[in-house]
Amino acid sequence: MTARLATARLLAAASLLALSLAACQDGSGINGPSARSLAPIAPQTVALMQTKGMQQSDPILIRTFKKEAEMEVWKRGGDGRYALLKTYPICRWSGQLGPKTREGDRQAPEGFYTITPGLMNPNSSYYLSFDTGFPNAVDRANGRTGKYLMVHGTCSSAGCFAMTDATIAEIYAIAREAFIGGQRSFQFQSYPFRMTAENMAKFRNDPNIGFWQNLKEGSDYFEALREEPKVGQCGTKYVFGGADAAAGSCKPKVDPQVAEKSERDAHAVAELVAKGTPAVRVVYQDGGQNPVFRPPANTSAFASLGGTETVLPYDAKEYGRHNLGDVSRPETLAAGPQEIEVSPKGQTVMMAGAEPAKAAKAGAVKGAKPAATTLMANRVEPEPKVDAKVETTAALPEKPARIAVADADGDPSAYQKLFGKLFAKDNPTPAAPPTPAVDAAVVPEPVKLAHAETASPKPAAKAHAVRTAKVEAKTESKVDAKPALRKGDDKAKP
Repeated sequence: MTARLATARLLAAASLLALSLAACQDGSGINGPSARSLAPIAPQTVALMQTKGMQQSDPILIRTFKKEAEMEVWKRGGDGRYALLKTYPICRWSGQLGPKTREGDRQAPEGFYTITPGLMNPNSSYYLSFDTGFPNAVDRANGRTGKYLMVHGTCSSAGCFAMTDATIAEIYAIAREAFIGGQRSFQFQSYPFRMTAENMAKFRNDPNIGFWQNLKEGSDYFEALREEPKVGQCGTKYVFGGADAAAGSCKPKVDPQVAEKSERDAHAVAELVAKGTPAVRVVYQDGGQNPVFRPPANTSAFASLGGTETVLPYDAKEYGRHNLGDVSRPETLAAGPQEIEVSPKGQTVMMAGAEPAKAAKAGAVKGAKPAATTLMANRVEPEPKVDAKVETTAALPEKPARIAVADADGDPSAYQKLFGKLFAKDNPTPAAPPTPAVDAAVVPEPVKLAHAETASPKPAAKAHAVRTAKVEAKTESKVDAKPALRKGDDKAKP
């Protein structure tokens, strides 16, 4: 009887995923869903569900947080309320905190999205994946563009959430079983950070604060009621609530528990500001990564918002053993994020925690040691591959660093235009030096970064600031066009 039930479940999964394949953008030419897309949920996770009174077929909801680099899977019980099943570390997300605004900006999306079976890709070139559904109605109302923003395997991102193959296999299986159990779609909530009073106080002067306050309304609804908020659109903003919100009401009824939580958080924010909590922005060279994928010395604990250490909600040793595959732009991860104190008008005040300006100036003259390359757990350095369609304009280095990009949005590195000068001020040897005006379609950013690192000349032992600038200018002039890499997760590969 049990074997018969298992066979029926697999047949149902195959039928469901065969239907969903027609809506996928992956034209990989496979006649049916891959074997990996039919793999059962890991026994340990099934046991965890049982201890929490959950069934494999129960509906799910997923939440993700960029700054903390974490993704949560929740399951709905018979009472309609959701409970947290498991938290997964994100191996790689790209861009900055803030919404995706245009195709090619490397931004992972932020907002509320609906994932249907048609967005699940059992034959993804990045092991398994599902499309976030970006852009949604609110994104389009704000003029945001882009496509194929995925949650997928490996550890390479140019606008996606990369989870490693092992992690996406489990998340995919959990979602598949929920669909087989009757769930028609699940909600995917994407946030810049956990929507706490502490974070809202810290980021109060960020240019995106208005958008984030709007996202917090949906977060408050879910956290107060543990129910999936109905999501509607009013102009360029989200509205959250019950049926009236789903119908498009711009002033939906607010549940008393939700209103109470929002008021409590607003009061806490006011207190934090009164106590002198600095307003900051966090700037990344190109996104981030959960600490569990870094060297063991950095994975024993996770720094909380209060600066203390707490126990991780996942086993660092387990994820430290994951095969990361291709890691996009590892040199940008080595530098880590920078906190910048900003004024109420959004103007930079100082680097939070930085040395006094005088000391910083002295450091710029003498030169600073470059950040060490991030040591990726089990990182594989494959031999470089050459696409037959790639047009080359110069010879490749003997052993170029492979930096794969897992998204169709391209790689123009808009973040460098915004924050390049900032990093140059405190780091005389940035990971990505300024590049000459070269057509982005011919020379994607990953190639320029990889080459620039090998082509940078060593400064003289007693070089001063002026000579350093000349050397950098000379280096820039030597950067030649390089062969374009494939764009990764394009229409044929999510």
